[in-house]
Amino acid sequence: MSKKAVVLYSGGLDSTTCMAIASADGFSPYAISFSYGQRHSVELELARKNARTIGAVDHLVVEFDYRKVGGSALTSGIDVPKDGVGSDIPVTYVPARNTIFLSFALGWAEVIGAFDIFIGVNALDYSGYPDCRPEYIASFEKTANLATKAGVEGNIFRIHTPLISLTKAEIIKKGLGLGVDYSRTHSCYDPTPEGVACGLCDSCRLRLKGFIEAGVPDPIKYSTRSC
Repeated sequence: MSKKAVVLYSGGLDSTTCMAIASADGFSPYAISFSYGQRHSVELELARKNARTIGAVDHLVVEFDYRKVGGSALTSGIDVPKDGVGSDIPVTYVPARNTIFLSFALGWAEVIGAFDIFIGVNALDYSGYPDCRPEYIASFEKTANLATKAGVEGNIFRIHTPLISLTKAEIIKKGLGLGVDYSRTHSCYDPTPEGVACGLCDSCRLRLKGFIEAGVPDPIKYSTRSC
């Protein structure tokens, strides 16, 4: 009988690949997604539609309104940058987002008896978010084992980050090798009202660059292509 694993699943390229990896590693994936008032909610719509069809045993959608906190172009009226990936932490950074997401995932994992959590963070082809770094993940894993009944009783939680040292092209190749259908994913921070990816935000640029470097076409539509 395979072990349970909670997988943070947004409906995007990285998290979908991460769930495929969890399955390939012999885990039964329990997908968790978040509806937090993000402007790119089309990604969540795909997550709701596809979670079970791509292998999730169960799919939990946690709802809260992070627009009340603000501070990010993804949860407020701040414009999403469209001029290329820079070296500074961009305004698309959502304050403490991965800490919040991982905390919900940890709580659910403890309830269902899962001691493995997968998150598709990446420290190479990404926008410089501080909560995607290996040292942050190591710190949260330590906290998980200190702050839970299960951890205190000797059940060790592990935070898996199988994409953290891969380029976007390597992630795509890995996913294709596992049968991931990337037409079922969405990565744009600022899609059109019809749900079409803009092609110019950081996330679109990194995704398009990854497909070009992987030597395969990106199967989703864009209103504009940056490359």
